[in-house]
Amino acid sequence: MSNRAIKQQLELLRNSGIHEIYAPVSDKAKLLGSLKLKYANCTKCALHTGRNLLVYGEGDPNAIAMIIGEAPGEQENQSGRPFVGAAGGLLERMLLAINLTREQVYIANIVKCRPPGNRNPDAGEREACLPYLIEQIGIIQPRIFLFLGLVAAQTLLQAKGTLESLRLERHEFCGIRAFVTYHPAALLRNENWKRPAWEDLQEFQKEYIKLQER
Repeated sequence: MSNRAIKQQLELLRNSGIHEIYAPVSDKAKLLGSLKLKYANCTKCALHTGRNLLVYGEGDPNAIAMIIGEAPGEQENQSGRPFVGAAGGLLERMLLAINLTREQVYIANIVKCRPPGNRNPDAGEREACLPYLIEQIGIIQPRIFLFLGLVAAQTLLQAKGTLESLRLERHEFCGIRAFVTYHPAALLRNENWKRPAWEDLQEFQKEYIKLQER
């Protein structure tokens, strides 16, 4: 990881109010559950005005892989769970294609409340919510990331490139290997992206298998 990249990540964490990424955790599931309840009535940004349920995240608290999208949609706002609509169904099929289930990974978003009309979360909304995600990462301690969509990739990698360019580059976030691919919702809109997304997943799977074998 270059000095410039390290500086960018440290600045991102510092701006989020996080100075240490990892801490010993004796019961990850219990801690994540308590934090979900703690933040359920968050009012740090205007997105709370349209919130039905906070979409904190779910999955294996001891997961090797953490999958991060941009924001909840309408069905997620109703259920309180990430990726449960049509895009969620596609994500599950994508995971199955590389021999994973959603129960084996941990899934979260950059922001925890639905933006109006499913628009992209703005910079202030992302900044307000990012400490919650960084905190989750510190608890789960994943060994590999998969970022879904341009918003997630640009926010976490502090990058300005296109999704097409970012998915072809090698990335690390918090010292952890990170892969970038298309958001499932985008794949539902444009089937031409499914082949490159499958190529991304295959590269992700290769790294995941290496981590399993260590």
